[in-house]
Amino acid sequence: MATECPLHDRVVILTGASSGLGVHLADALDRAGAKLVLVARRASLLERVADGKRACVVAAADITDVDGRSSVVETAISSFGSVYGLVNNAGVNHVVPAVREELDDFRRVLDVNLVAPFALSQLVAPIMRQAGSGSIVNITSTAATHSSSYSPEASYIAAKAGLAGLTRELASQWARYSIRVNAVAPGAFVTEMVSESFMDSEPGKALLQSIPMGRPGTAGELAASVTFLLDPSNTYLTGQSIVLDGGLTLSAC
Repeated sequence: MATECPLHDRVVILTGASSGLGVHLADALDRAGAKLVLVARRASLLERVADGKRACVVAAADITDVDGRSSVVETAISSFGSVYGLVNNAGVNHVVPAVREELDDFRRVLDVNLVAPFALSQLVAPIMRQAGSGSIVNITSTAATHSSSYSPEASYIAAKAGLAGLTRELASQWARYSIRVNAVAPGAFVTEMVSESFMDSEPGKALLQSIPMGRPGTAGELAASVTFLLDPSNTYLTGQSIVLDGGLTLSAC
């Protein structure tokens, strides 16, 4: 059981679970044996993702809202009695030249991509501490360390860089409680934010040419890294970021 289901009966909260890579993450974590709390704003889509899973509840909530975040954790506790893992996967971007980006849009991107993961981590940390272990996985981006030459997105890059720094800081502060905090930094993946049509565009083709592997990443490759970081056997792994980019940043300036 431990080999086939590394997360057997571990309770994992997954944000951004209603679409895109979040759906694939939910499937992978279910196969790994986790008890899932699926989080997004659209309840109807969450119900579709939850259908057929072994142990799964949905928590329709706006994670930028204080009450919404509290309801997510309350759902986890009332349904399963604990929280072992948190995957901060929800994200938005705003593609616009910085000189024209409205401050309200900038703040919204930071609220979803940085403030909400911090606040959710704050909520689950005492539960994990009391249990004696826990694992938080933040989905950052190669944008955390490299600016984009094909897409102007200052708020997204700022938020992901902040989330990468937050990952290291929380790992440092909470290691004494056996709470591990790590990150996965995807490069080019086809998602709702980076569509197949973009990959077929001239900027997208130029991006693919800069990737040594010559292709975008797959949902299964992201899910494997997230599952690895959640695996409770990795008790000494914290504060790290798995850069999942096919070698893109190896030659980045």
